[in-house]
Amino acid sequence: MVTFITCSTYSYRGSMLENIRILDLSRLLPGPYCSMLLADLGCHVIKIEEPTTGDYARWMPPFIKTESARFLSVNRNKKSMTLNLKAEKGRRIFMQLVERSDVVLESFRPGILETLQIHYEAAQKVNPGIIYCSITAYGQDGPYSHKAAHDLNVIGVGGVLSITRNREIPGIQIADTASGLLACIGILSAVIARERTGKGQHLDISMLDSIVSLLSIHAGEYFATKKSPIPEEMALSGGLACYNVYRTKDGKFVTLAALEPKFWQEFCGAVGRDDLGSRQFDDDQEELKQVMNRIFEEKSQEEWLAILQDVCTPVNNLEQVFRDPQVLHRKMLSQIEHPAAGVIDQVGTPIKSSHFSCGMRVQPPLFGEHTIPILQEMGLTQAEIKELQREGVI
Repeated sequence: MVTFITCSTYSYRGSMLENIRILDLSRLLPGPYCSMLLADLGCHVIKIEEPTTGDYARWMPPFIKTESARFLSVNRNKKSMTLNLKAEKGRRIFMQLVERSDVVLESFRPGILETLQIHYEAAQKVNPGIIYCSITAYGQDGPYSHKAAHDLNVIGVGGVLSITRNREIPGIQIADTASGLLACIGILSAVIARERTGKGQHLDISMLDSIVSLLSIHAGEYFATKKSPIPEEMALSGGLACYNVYRTKDGKFVTLAALEPKFWQEFCGAVGRDDLGSRQFDDDQEELKQVMNRIFEEKSQEEWLAILQDVCTPVNNLEQVFRDPQVLHRKMLSQIEHPAAGVIDQVGTPIKSSHFSCGMRVQPPLFGEHTIPILQEMGLTQAEIKELQREGVI
């Protein structure tokens, strides 16, 4: 059972990127998120996994029957092939795949592909148009380039934690997903450039660069004032009473985004506090927040949502998100049948098209599910495939 996502009843049968072939060597979140978005748009993605452990995400709880929910969440529309890149025969097969592919996506630390002899320069020799995209924590060069890092390390170095209220860890992996998105943009740009020039290229995507690029507004203020922002004083991060989160009478929460003066005046009139109309940008925002706290404690979340429809929204947990009528209308919840996990829920694709189908076509692959069919497509005999299995190449 597959739910296709379209924006219109009129749709071509094919997908936007159905002729683009990607070899995905990445693991965990940044690379797989990138290749899932590309696969949703029709790219033919072959996920190449080490034969004994594969993508580490496969073994992370929680599980749906035997399958990791984390792995299932970012690996739909892909094929899985096991291949030992430390073995000479494995490298030879990989290079044969490079010959017939458009993109290689990888997330090894700098220097690993050179050690394996499957780096961009080597791939260029067999396919001048090949596009390599490397996602690393700190990039291919610079003093940190060989350091290992996770999302938390990167958002610390990149300044995000310094401007996060109480230095709390954000609820999502910002550096992981931002670098995956920017890698997706880079790959699509490189494909377009190759159409014009006939040449491939090596894209160097850094999680740190990605995070710093998200600081644009904050950095602009810093460049002007030469003062690092203080989280509690930042206007859009809890510093203003008119742009904040409040607890309601029933213990739930709502957001208030009455930033423009007309919306603030509308709010003040709706709650019967016209006396607050001139205090929107008072110097003493903390005192105003206390007044606001008392106001919101007078009614339930449901009552406030009915009264303040233009400026107030609920703070949903994930159960509520995937019951939200707008989320459901936009088909951001879909289902697909998996041979081991059964029918599984999936977050829908955020990209909608008036002419093409975007979204789920094939369930996330079983470990090594497509190894033999891919090798057969390459012309290997049954005897050759069994020899590769015996030698641990696949």
